Amino acid sequence: MKRSRCSRPPVQAPSAFAGFRFPPEVILLAVRWYLRYGLSYRDLEELLAERGITVDHVTLFRWVQRFSPELIDAARPCRRQVGDRWFVDETYVKVAGVWRYVYRAVDQHGQVIDVYVSPRRDTEAAKRFFEASLTAHGAPVEVITDKAPALARVIDELIPSAFHNTGQYENNRCEADHGRLKSRLRPMRGLKTDRTASVVIRGHAFIQNLRRGHYELAVDAAPAFRLATAFDELQLAI
Repeated sequence: MKRSRCSRPPVQAPSAFAGFRFPPEVILLAVRWYLRYGLSYRDLEELLAERGITVDHVTLFRWVQRFSPELIDAARPCRRQVGDRWFVDETYVKVAGVWRYVYRAVDQHGQVIDVYVSPRRDTEAAKRFFEASLTAHGAPVEVITDKAPALARVIDELIPSAFHNTGQYENNRCEADHGRLKSRLRPMRGLKTDRTASVVIRGHAFIQNLRRGHYELAVDAAPAFRLATAFDELQLAI
């Protein structure tokens, strides 16, 4: 896999933490724990209280919503190039009691390429997902999907040169990866809006990619400390 030239993100000023009562270390610890582990916001509130940090679960929710996109954006220059085989599939989650579809793509190295939350499972939704992914990462050589007609139409339109593989069991990699997302969402007491759902699902994918070493961050850290070290490096960039 090709690597980015970035060793760590650039320092940004002024800091996105300006005006917050809690120090950046506490805020990023809370965001990291929430995205990494199967916690609810009340679980997180309790864990922090045991460490002498008193912060309301509503504030924790706001931190996750505010800083997850900041972290993803700050890490983007250090992201390694995605592979040329894309495993694409849809899964579903409930948002405010209504089913939403989550388009996800994983490459042959286990990197989550992109995610997209949609109220519909149709050609337009599939096209939006692929257009964003292609703009960010370029075109793959092969795309592996199930036999969904909407995906086939969009691949034929947008990536006609790619081999579209719909073989039985070929897409097990992406389907298995859905299970990790579902496991993370299970402890939550419901996703309330499409935006909050998108932030958490993207944040989960970001954490997965960091832990799997798909960023030029924390490159010298032991695997057990990779996530914490990467967050320390990203703190300087936001």
